[in-house]
Parts: sequence; structure tokens; C-alpha cells
Amino acid sequence: MVMTDRSTEEQNDLIEKVVHIRRVAKVVKGGRNLTFNAVVVVGDGQGNVGVGFGKGKAVPDAIRKGATIARKDMTPVTLNGSTIPYSVTTKFRASMVLLRPAQPGAGIKAGGAVRAVMEALGVKDVVAKALGSRNPINVVQAAIQGLRQMQALSPDAGEDNHKAVLPSPPDRRTPLRREASSRRDRDRREPREPREPREPREPSGAPPRPAQA
Repeated sequence: MVMTDRSTEEQNDLIEKVVHIRRVAKVVKGGRNLTFNAVVVVGDGQGNVGVGFGKGKAVPDAIRKGATIARKDMTPVTLNGSTIPYSVTTKFRASMVLLRPAQPGAGIKAGGAVRAVMEALGVKDVVAKALGSRNPINVVQAAIQGLRQMQALSPDAGEDNHKAVLPSPPDRRTPLRREASSRRDRDRREPREPREPREPREPSGAPPRPAQA
């Protein structure tokens, strides 16, 4: 993984961070064709961030194409001071990213891929955890999706999503009705008629009793 900072004063002072550069070799009849893929994160440090994936025959070409794509796909995010509004967990393919707000002065506690996104966004205090696959491409996409969810929901709506929804209490002015269970209904039967008492059985081998006159 390669982490570099590029000053772009001629491009509205945007912050560019190269998260990952990958070399791809394609075997053809005449030999192998080498190309490079670059993951670039671009932000203004004030709540706007974007990610781009560039391809080229040379590393500078891939980085330049990725930065151009990222600038066109920047997403505004509403921040809460120096941190994010609320916690969010997003999944992209096999990678999952957990983002949590932190107290002022805590700093950015995150890995390389998520740290690049937060620094370009302008977040100074955040706690992030990458779960599942650590592929930097998937991790960056999961982090961007989580930030877009924060933009779609306001901070108040995000807090309400974490609260349990309780049913409304019953009206005390009306008498409560007891509902008999189906099992009790099945057990309820009509009263049986009393049975006549049976005569005691005589033990085997005893002489028969004389008939009563």
C-alpha cells in the first residue's frame, strides 16, 4: 500500500491521497502488457470527499485519471465539529467498516485506507474499525457509503434510528379484557354425569356369595 500527499493549489487546493497502487499483467500472444490501477481519495478538508479508480500504462497516468474521477464524484457530508454526527456500519462486498464519533482531541484512530478518507474529508476525531476483508478498494468504498448515509439522514434522524420503538400504552379508562387462551378453551368441557359406584370384585378362588332374597 502506498500513501502519498500531493499539493494541488491549481485545483482549488484539494487534498489528494493515493490509497493503493496495483500492477496488473495481462498475458497476450506477444508477451505481457503491464498496466497500473490507482485508488485516489480527493477532499477539500471541509466536508467534501470523493474516491476515484484510475487505470493507465504508467503510475502517474493512473493517479491523474483517478484524481479526475474523484473530483467529479465528491460527496458533501455534514460534520459535527471535528467528528462525525453518529455511529454507522456499512458493508461493501466482503469488507465492513464501523465508524464512531470521538471526543475532541482523540485523533483519527483508523487504518490507512479509512484514515486517508477521513483526512481528506476534514475529520480530526473519529474511531474506525475494518471488519472482514482488508482489501483497500472495498474498505474505501464501504467508508464512502457510510459517509453518504450520514448525508442522507440528519443527526437527529440518525439518533432516532438507534432507539427502540415501544407500543402505545393501553387506555386505562376502558376496562381490560382478558382473552382466554385456545388451550383453556379446549380444556373447557361440559360437566359429566356422575357414574354409579361399581361393586368390588371378588378375589380369585373365593366362593360365590349367596344371592340376596
